[in-house]
Amino acid sequence: MDTLDPITVEVLWTRLISVIDEAALALHRTSFSTVVRESHDYTCMVLAPDGQSVAQATRSIPSFIGTLPMSVRAFLEKFPAETLRPGDVIISNDPWIGTGHLPDLTIAAPIFHGDTLVGFAGAIAHMADIGGRRRAPDNKDIYEEGLQIPILKLYEAGQRNETLYEIIRQNVRVPDEVSGDIHAMVGACQRMSTGVTDLLAEYGMADLWGLANRIIDLTQAAMQRAIAQIPDGVYSSVTKIDSFDSQQPLEMQCRMEVKGEELTVDFAGSSPQNPSPLNSVLGYTQAYSTYALKCVLLPDVPNNEGNSRPIAITAPEGCFLNPAYPAAVEARATVGHYCTSAIFNTLAQALPDQVPAESGIPLHGFAMSGWTSDDRPFSTIFFFNGGQGARPDQDGISTLSFPTNVSTTPVEVLERGVPVRIRDKSLLPGSGGAGKFRGGLGQRIEMEITASRPVTLVVLSQRLNFPPRARQGGENGSLERILLNDKEVEGGTPFRLDKGDVITLELPGGGGFGASGDRAPVLHEADLMDGLA
Repeated sequence: MDTLDPITVEVLWTRLISVIDEAALALHRTSFSTVVRESHDYTCMVLAPDGQSVAQATRSIPSFIGTLPMSVRAFLEKFPAETLRPGDVIISNDPWIGTGHLPDLTIAAPIFHGDTLVGFAGAIAHMADIGGRRRAPDNKDIYEEGLQIPILKLYEAGQRNETLYEIIRQNVRVPDEVSGDIHAMVGACQRMSTGVTDLLAEYGMADLWGLANRIIDLTQAAMQRAIAQIPDGVYSSVTKIDSFDSQQPLEMQCRMEVKGEELTVDFAGSSPQNPSPLNSVLGYTQAYSTYALKCVLLPDVPNNEGNSRPIAITAPEGCFLNPAYPAAVEARATVGHYCTSAIFNTLAQALPDQVPAESGIPLHGFAMSGWTSDDRPFSTIFFFNGGQGARPDQDGISTLSFPTNVSTTPVEVLERGVPVRIRDKSLLPGSGGAGKFRGGLGQRIEMEITASRPVTLVVLSQRLNFPPRARQGGENGSLERILLNDKEVEGGTPFRLDKGDVITLELPGGGGFGASGDRAPVLHEADLMDGLA
């Protein structure tokens, strides 16, 4: 494999990605829940026999691709490679070795080519329900947050673990949706396994090691070259976010050191872990920090283990970016998405003309549960997005999910699946910060409850006090507002809503980039025509 020419390596690499994309499409099409089928909250990946990531689906969640290798390495500690057999499937939702909270199930299946273990097929998907108190902002520990699944075999030599399936179904509100999505994940792993073995057979390769090492080494070298373009030095910033349980904000202290081709980030000095779910386990913190660096430094190279090798991300145990078990972690996205902001705010000191403004994060996920009009239980999560921060060379995109990339749930699907009526879903003029390039707009969603019985709705509010920051003389994006029956409220506790109640969410736009006076006349005229100026 060391003698393969670059064109052949590229062909094999893209073939491998195509195999994974086909598996991801199968997962998408055979899933049961709207969070997977409509919001695309899942990922698929092929990994080397030691758990290193080799290639991922084109459409993947950044946190999932960052944590799946860590999960597989943990799986191998529990079930060493020599004990695995064809047809095994391993599962867990342990936040500390996985994606950071319980609703995400991680599975991995060994890939055998003949009698040789050549890698792993891995998949992660967000379940419609995992029991517990459904993203409640006042959860105090993980025991309130749902069913914890340790590292177990979901299938052993092709035989399904019926006891585990029964335990999962008994502990979730929508067992058919959850078990259906698990079956879809298993099917996706089978598709990846078949695709990889077919590829190896076609090219006469005994295993994946040669190709994996070439792919990873090439990517690592590219990332090292990108880091070398940053001026050596130490850079630091403080990023503040709203907390749930006090008037004091949580602080991210971010210190970045660049030395040649290596880059380290340390979050020492950040706020301690807190008794709310606003805690991000270290793996999740590392995933979104590394992703932020990749977005600026190496956006065009497919992701794999090589991207993270020259980068070290640390946070002291006991802070809210590396909490100790059994901390509540359900709202880890509300924290972890700000890791991207913290990295951008720090990196902008070294590369002021290359780093976008802050976006209207975090992604807003509504968790709703209750009973439909025909007395069927339901439990779901659906997403709406704020505006993307302005980029150094163009406006931010309105209502774009960033740094995650889950999709907004379509109104038609939402109204069909849960007892709500969307009375308004519109862009918020003026919510994006002005500048040479304008921040993307946030949006306004007005939702009326139509259920005959009360429903529970959780909104993890943010950006109430700290607007998305601008860059290079631009203006900040807007703040968030939540209204219940036209009265402004905060999402500090779950809402119990009755028929006719109306909840309104106004999501922030992104920050602007550059001074408004430098905005091109043609862009300013377009703003006026669109009613944005």
